[in-house]
Amino acid sequence: MASNSTTRPEKLDKIVQKFKRRENPKQKYEQLLWYAKKLEPLPDNDKTAENKVSGCVSQVYIISKVTDGQIFYQGDSDAQLVKGLVAFLIESLNGLTPQEIISIEPDFIEETGLQASLTPSRANGFLNIFKKMQQLALVSLA
Repeated sequence: MASNSTTRPEKLDKIVQKFKRRENPKQKYEQLLWYAKKLEPLPDNDKTAENKVSGCVSQVYIISKVTDGQIFYQGDSDAQLVKGLVAFLIESLNGLTPQEIISIEPDFIEETGLQASLTPSRANGFLNIFKKMQQLALVSLA
């Protein structure tokens, strides 16, 4: 186990471990596509410039709401693989407090081993999606 899996929220850590066990890049893709299929579609009226993740080649949208001190995200993408990355992050982060989300280090992305399977622009997009989610968590505290 990585040294910071202790500070990492349990749901996120479980998903990271799941991806680490898939050694073959094709299996990692299949796992992402499975997450993509599970993702609830984002209503079209939420697909606005304000909710768009910048720095992504595909169209990616993330919204959030806070309920009882916990943050819940919804998101979507026009690319299936990127939709899988969005779903991965939503599954990992939903229900955490904004404070918990802000304190997560993005090194978990590297730990999944997805970097090797993704194009550089997609890997960078994954980080941008995560940063957008952190930014929404930060704004919710204001």
